[in-house]
Amino acid sequence: MIPHLDWHGVLSGQPLQWIISGFLTTVWVSVAGMILATVLAVLLLALRLGGGRPGRWLVAAWVSLFRNTPLLVQLLFWYFAAWNLLPLGARDFINDDHSWSILPGNVWWLTPEFLCSMWGLGVFTSAFLIEEIASGLRAVSHGQREAALSQGFTPWQELRHILLPQGLANAWQPIIGQYLNLMKLSSLASGIGFAELTYQVRQIESYNAHALEAFAVGTALYLALGVLMGVALTRLGPGSTTAASAANTSVRSTAI
Repeated sequence: MIPHLDWHGVLSGQPLQWIISGFLTTVWVSVAGMILATVLAVLLLALRLGGGRPGRWLVAAWVSLFRNTPLLVQLLFWYFAAWNLLPLGARDFINDDHSWSILPGNVWWLTPEFLCSMWGLGVFTSAFLIEEIASGLRAVSHGQREAALSQGFTPWQELRHILLPQGLANAWQPIIGQYLNLMKLSSLASGIGFAELTYQVRQIESYNAHALEAFAVGTALYLALGVLMGVALTRLGPGSTTAASAANTSVRSTAI
C-alpha cells in the first residue's frame, strides 16, 4: 500500500520557514567549519614541519584525540562543559542580541549553539585534513624540498610556497570528501539544540506528524547541497599541473 503524502503540510506556512531556516543554517555552519578546519590543519602542519619533536608530538596527539572520539561526544563536551569554563562576561556578551551577528538568511552566528557546532566540526575535521594534506605533501618531489632549503626557505615558507600548493592539488579529492563529511555531520549538532536542517525536520514531525514528507525534503536538500558543494569545490580546487608549475617557478625565481 502506497502511503498518501501531504506535501502541503511541509512546503507551506511555518514548516516551510523552518526548512528554509534550517537549510541556510546548515550551509553557514558548514562553511564556517570548513574554514576553521582548513586554518587549523595548515597551522598544525606547519607546527609538525617546523616545531621539532615537541611539535610532532603535539600534532600526533591532536590527530589521535579528535579522530578517535565520536563527534557527538565532542559536541556535547564543547557545549555542556567547555562553554561553562568561559568567563561569565564572555558568555553574557555572546548570549546578548547583536544586530551585526546576523548572517544572510537571518542566521545568528554569535550564539553558543552556532559557535560550539562550528568549533566542534572544525576541530574534528582538522584532524582528518592534516593526514589528507600530509599524504599529498609526501607526493611532492624531494628534490623540490632540497632546492627550497638550499635557497634559505624557512619551514613556513617551504610549506606555503612549495609544499602546500602541490600537496593540496595531490590530495584535493580526499579533502573534498572531508568537507562533504563535515556538512553531513553537522546534523549531529541537533543533539545540542542547534537549529540546523535535521533539527528543523524533526520539529516538523512533532508539529504536524508529517514525518515522511519532512524527512524526504530534508534528505533531498542534503543531497542537493552535497552535489553543489562537490561540483563547486572541484572546479575551484587547485589543479595539479598548475600547482606544480607555480612551485617550480617559485623555486627558480628564488634561485635567480
